[in-house]
Amino acid sequence: MRFLEGRSDPRIRPPFGVPIAAHGLRSRRGHLLSLLFVLLLLIAALAVHETLARVAPAAGATGTTTRGATVRIAAPLPGPGPAAPVADTWRAPGDLPEQGAVVPLSGALRIPSTAGFAARSASLYLPPAALTPDPPPLPLIVFMMGQPGSPDPGPISEAMDRLASEHHGLAPIVIVADQLGAPDNNPACVDSAAFGGVEEYFTTDIPHWARTHLRIAKDPSAWTIAGFSNGGGCALAWGIAHPDVWGNVVSLSGESFQGTEFPDEVLQQVFGGDEAAYEAAKPATTAARNAGRFAGHVAVFTAGDQDPVFTEQTKRSAQIAHDAGFETSWFAIPGADHTSALVPGLLRAFPELYPRLGLAPQG
Repeated sequence: MRFLEGRSDPRIRPPFGVPIAAHGLRSRRGHLLSLLFVLLLLIAALAVHETLARVAPAAGATGTTTRGATVRIAAPLPGPGPAAPVADTWRAPGDLPEQGAVVPLSGALRIPSTAGFAARSASLYLPPAALTPDPPPLPLIVFMMGQPGSPDPGPISEAMDRLASEHHGLAPIVIVADQLGAPDNNPACVDSAAFGGVEEYFTTDIPHWARTHLRIAKDPSAWTIAGFSNGGGCALAWGIAHPDVWGNVVSLSGESFQGTEFPDEVLQQVFGGDEAAYEAAKPATTAARNAGRFAGHVAVFTAGDQDPVFTEQTKRSAQIAHDAGFETSWFAIPGADHTSALVPGLLRAFPELYPRLGLAPQG
């Protein structure tokens, strides 16, 4: 910089040979010392920059919350991340936010579909720990609501805020995503000509976006596919079909296979009347096909005890998961029907996973 500034100085505007000849060897030595000094400054600046890059929090995107605030979404950390559970090393700062934040994933933050699935915009829930200046890598949940319905982040953000308040601000980061495309659609958790690549969206596109945009734990044991009702059925289907992606399944009042309430409609709309293709897509069939791949995987199921249809469905789902090799739990939600079992189901299911996710002590 000093050399470039000096080139416009009228005192050295003549060609370099003139002042050097006039001032002799002392001037030449002075130029060499100046160049050496500039090089040393540049080397020192580069060293400082490299050190800061190693210790400073990685820059991330910014998002606007549903309440109109601007938050920073911490970028992924390089490398595999810390080996110790988050709960063992986390110390909540004094200015820890009391609640998490919900950021609509639209515009530049939108998660693209690479296989033609027209998903409605997803949302991102960031727990209080994720809103600190240098947050730890946190577990990931991808969550789906029911059908008919929309990707509403309200119920799970309410539940996660309550759990975070009990665990020093620690909770999973959650992507609430759309598996329907429209309120009354039922793509049946599979890629199809009728609805596009919904399975590709959830098992490839969303995981890729999460890995490249979020400060999350990278091991599948920290990743949970979860959902309510229709979403719970897809969580079961994709957790069984893609054990390399999802280490945990949570199904809240979920189906045991796609289209349990309207199988003929799903058979015609999604599978074009191909009964063999429909059967091959069901979780029980996929579990047999993936036998031996579920060691260390966990599945949790809940249903309201005033909801006999989905009590039966989730018990069937739990049996499928258990027979496949999952560590499986099933819980009844007292006094709840189908809809009212959602938030209590979240609050019953996820404490079961907190030690596994590193957010609470083991045992």
